[in-house]
Amino acid sequence: MRKREILDQSGDPHTPEPLDAEPDGSVDGPQRAGIQSVEVGFELLDALSRADGALMLRDLAAAAGMSAAKAHRYLVSFQRLGLVVQDPVNTRYDLGPSALRLGLASLARLDGVKLARQRIDALLPDTGHTLAIAVWGNQGPTMVHWTEAPQTVPVTLRLGDVMPLLTSATGRCFAAFMGESTQDARQLEPMLRAELARLKKLPDNGLPLPDVPRTWTEVQDMLAETRRHGMARVVHSLLPGVGGFCAPVFDAQGRLVLGLVVLGSVVTLDTGWASPAAQALLQTARQLSADLGHRAAGAPA
Repeated sequence: MRKREILDQSGDPHTPEPLDAEPDGSVDGPQRAGIQSVEVGFELLDALSRADGALMLRDLAAAAGMSAAKAHRYLVSFQRLGLVVQDPVNTRYDLGPSALRLGLASLARLDGVKLARQRIDALLPDTGHTLAIAVWGNQGPTMVHWTEAPQTVPVTLRLGDVMPLLTSATGRCFAAFMGESTQDARQLEPMLRAELARLKKLPDNGLPLPDVPRTWTEVQDMLAETRRHGMARVVHSLLPGVGGFCAPVFDAQGRLVLGLVVLGSVVTLDTGWASPAAQALLQTARQLSADLGHRAAGAPA
């Protein structure tokens, strides 16, 4: 069969190489050739992404299935690229700023996040407070977009921050609405119980922490209340004087794809369930869900 000819800018015909041609002109089969060292090095990054925190060289190398000497050579290059950082005190390795940028860029390009970012500016006047978008990352609910409001929130949050499941509206939203499926519930329960155990160890100076569950029954009651209202709320539990809401956005399959967050000082943010800011956030989240093809079985109370 005759190959198609294309005229280049000079007007001379030439025959293009197949898209999957190798430098020598051959065409690879189903398993295309790649750079093996890149694939090997990625095992280190993958091991770090799955770890609970920074790792010693020997532990990281073992997790990636290679010798410490071999791992060290890759890590030197990864540090130069900002993909990995090393703590100068304890010498442990962790993911670096370049890895964070790649991860956030990937998360932010999800269709739901794109649509949500388009709605944030229009929602800002209706809420009057700082808005954010969160998605479920490999460590939990993660902030991927942040829009400040004139009433600046007296709390420092950064893109890439992973929010606690029990003391943030974002975490409660994901815990409640991801946990409706059996598979997600199995993943969430140990995370919720671990966080609950940490909360129990916090000193309360004789006074209970406001709006913070201290028993498993209270956790279940909190999640039930969140589902009943169709969104999550915190008052003083993330930080004293700060309140917020997080409303879920679902896709066509009914999966939770992101949370819309409004956050502000309780002096200026009405934290009532029926407040204008809460209802504007909830309505925007429901419209986003509909735009992604979700059909709600019934509106929450």
